[in-house]
Amino acid sequence: MAREVELEAFAAAWADGALTVDVREPDEYAAGHVPGARPMPLRSVPARCGELPADRPVYVICASGNRSRTAADWMNSVGIDAYSVAGGTSAWARGGRPVTAGPVEHAA
Repeated sequence: MAREVELEAFAAAWADGALTVDVREPDEYAAGHVPGARPMPLRSVPARCGELPADRPVYVICASGNRSRTAADWMNSVGIDAYSVAGGTSAWARGGRPVTAGPVEHAA
């Protein structure tokens, strides 16, 4: 079972530059996501785990916490230190935290 991190702990880690992976679908991501979150739709996680570091925590977020638990379980099974964010993007936004809308952000 995936390890879960409470929203307050995630917010502190995010403020310190934590790697965040959003496993929602592209249209959900575009509608609003945690700033800086890397998009990786759930269906692509098994094939894309190699893109993630094994030497630091990865925070996995979705809409409410269900898909992120599944993704974090998979990541943990291949040696990634992954945590599912409790409450997901919905709770993040309800808490008044920043949300970025728009298409997938591309790293420079």
